[in-house]
Amino acid sequence: MTGIALVTGGARGIGRAIVDRLLQDGWTVALTHVPGIEPPEPLEAAFAGQSATLHPLDLRSSASMAACVADVAARHGGIDALVNNAAVGTATVAAFTEDEDQRDGVMLAINATGTLSMCRRFLAAQGTTGAARKIVNLSSVGGGIAAFPGFSLADGMSKSAVAHLTRQLAAELVHQPVDVFAICPGATDTEMFRQSTLNQMAPEDRARFVAGLPKGRLIQPAEIATLAAFLCSPASTVLHGAVIDASMGLGVRPGLISETRH
Repeated sequence: MTGIALVTGGARGIGRAIVDRLLQDGWTVALTHVPGIEPPEPLEAAFAGQSATLHPLDLRSSASMAACVADVAARHGGIDALVNNAAVGTATVAAFTEDEDQRDGVMLAINATGTLSMCRRFLAAQGTTGAARKIVNLSSVGGGIAAFPGFSLADGMSKSAVAHLTRQLAAELVHQPVDVFAICPGATDTEMFRQSTLNQMAPEDRARFVAGLPKGRLIQPAEIATLAAFLCSPASTVLHGAVIDASMGLGVRPGLISETRH
């Protein structure tokens, strides 16, 4: 199946890899950027001539979310897949507020409430193909699958909320032509993970940390994108409701994080 996919936070990292993969697979992709934080011009240039459109989206704003979904639906005739990738972490949330006391609330608003609101707006829209529509939520192994000492409480809470949302929506939509999934990546080679974790380490500590991760390496964004593309395909229906541990084993052995820090 191909159709119209809306990928939030498609400017970089896992989201950018998902956009690239869906375009490769023949989808028309609407991707979002955060106005005032992610300038649109580089993205417009990067996707010029491709089946992609760019839309502003601030997950803190109901008006912005409504305008984004309405604009995508109007321009493309509907939306067949929603990939809720946009999120902030312990380092990147600073771009949204200078007040440290507000950062937990902003993180929960963007990661959890924003994802919920986008799901509701997607469900109220129409598809274009007649096939089952898809919701793919991006959670995290931290919160979505396991608990890790030292992991941000608000970050873990928000990712846990996304995993719960996925299961709850799947239960409610079990007889509807909509499939819902969550992907819980582990340590992935993205700017967000570098800022929150790797950049805080000395080079030798960073090398030891990565070597101690499952398979001795970071996950590549393209690997998560391959999984997301499959979940957007007709073959994924059997996994309706699945919260997928995509951590290469970190979710079943969370102690590795503590082990690799010593």
